[in-house]
Amino acid sequence: MRYVSFYRPDGTPSFGRLSNGRIVDLGQGGATATLKRALTLDILASLADGQSYALADITLLPVIPDPDRIICIGVNYDAHRKETGRPEALHPTVFTRWNHSLVADGAELVRPRESECFDYEGELAVVIGQAGRRIARSDALSHIAGYSIFNDASVRDWQRHTSQFTPGKNFPATGAFGPALVTPDEAGQLDPQHLITRLNGVIVQDQPISDMIFDIPAIIEYVSSFTPLSPGDVIATGTPGGVGDKRVPPLYMKPGDKVEVEIGVIGTLQNHIVDECPDIAR
Repeated sequence: MRYVSFYRPDGTPSFGRLSNGRIVDLGQGGATATLKRALTLDILASLADGQSYALADITLLPVIPDPDRIICIGVNYDAHRKETGRPEALHPTVFTRWNHSLVADGAELVRPRESECFDYEGELAVVIGQAGRRIARSDALSHIAGYSIFNDASVRDWQRHTSQFTPGKNFPATGAFGPALVTPDEAGQLDPQHLITRLNGVIVQDQPISDMIFDIPAIIEYVSSFTPLSPGDVIATGTPGGVGDKRVPPLYMKPGDKVEVEIGVIGTLQNHIVDECPDIAR
């Protein structure tokens, strides 16, 4: 199954099942009308079908618009580790994003006025479906609701102001998440599937998921040791080698560019780049 969050034609938010190019509305009144809430209550399979919409008639939201946690794993492909000059590590590099920093598939990614060093980072996203703390590696996959695609785009100079990544990862509308939550049975075996990022149609990243340094069970085991995981939480699992910042000369995203992140069966996340409007609230 594939699930999306979206705005109905009347502007109200909901979520639904993507089927044959249409969205079957599964939202209900009140607090249950979010995908995160449906995961929390474990009711996705029992929800009655509502109205069906053509994709052209709705506006997508990030797959989970309101996660309690967005956990990002850095330097998790060896090719990327080597291009950054970082040493091998015993534990995952972990940082966080905030909800307002993410946009949906098809929305515009915004290069902030403070920088021209706006870099792509295609990633596989994991969405938690079952709550847990100190989850054993052997149980980790049972806690997953599904997978999606993430562009953990980075404002590189701000990321390097100190040893902490947070400023360069949290400017508004600088990351993307979507288009759909793909359940594990539909996603199939992830390891051989390739993560491919294209900038203006040119492949700039291409590695199989199996090249991760810390695999998904290891990440869930580690992260759930220091924080309980809840349904709807998102874990972005790291980017492959080939980032623009380490190219000679650097290759940064600029207004008018189109960036696509494709992962095998999971699908393709597409966004165009714009500059921040000069009259945006300060």
